[in-house]
Amino acid sequence: MTGETRTEIEVGGVRIAVRHRAGRSPGAVWLGGFRSDMAGTKAETLDRWAESAGHAFTRHDYSGHGESGGRFTDGTISRWLAESLAVFRRFTHGPQVLVGSSMGAWIALRMVAELRRAGEFGRVAGMVLLAPAPDFTAELVEPRLSPAQRVALAEKGFFEAPSDYSPEPNIYTRALFEDGNANRVMTGPIDTGCEVRILQGDADPDVPPSHARKLAALLPAEKVTLTLVAGGDHRLSRPEDLDLLVATVAAMAGATA
Repeated sequence: MTGETRTEIEVGGVRIAVRHRAGRSPGAVWLGGFRSDMAGTKAETLDRWAESAGHAFTRHDYSGHGESGGRFTDGTISRWLAESLAVFRRFTHGPQVLVGSSMGAWIALRMVAELRRAGEFGRVAGMVLLAPAPDFTAELVEPRLSPAQRVALAEKGFFEAPSDYSPEPNIYTRALFEDGNANRVMTGPIDTGCEVRILQGDADPDVPPSHARKLAALLPAEKVTLTLVAGGDHRLSRPEDLDLLVATVAAMAGATA
């Protein structure tokens, strides 16, 4: 099998780390979540599948994440979207299955819109969205802000909140919220032009199943499948969750091959 290569490209003056495995089309493109990186369990599992199945697989770290340069606090959806599009156009060829986890699902939905706007029809063969969190700034975070957090956001331009996944707190900036509003996708019907499969844990404490149901309702009924995973949390990284992820991506890649 073809080995995976690691390289870097510059996007907007920032060094972006990329890992790419050559293989047959359709390939899979991993889009991670807020503060996650491309060396996580789900991405590594998909890379092993791609190697064994002979499919191409591409993943990268957003600026301020993992092996990439830049400061996390400079990050916005628009910046991370531009980086993801640059990686997609530089390293992939032919149709691809976008696999977006949490915030990565938001990036994936914005990517397909931008690609179609640029006339790059057919580049996205399908989408697999795990615990999707599109519009999370406005839909999930902002409604839960405490008065102190709202004051900090207005006066300091950011606030910190404890993370369940890291000893370091999450940092939310005013720029992230403002830019998030400019990138919202759940304001009306969403036509991706491809099949979408959503995997959502029914015990997710961060992105409730109701958010996945709302997203599914905005997609064409004949092109979307929503699977509620019993006992699944936000990570969806149990062995059975990983098996479901691989089976879903493999089925979509096979169906579009």
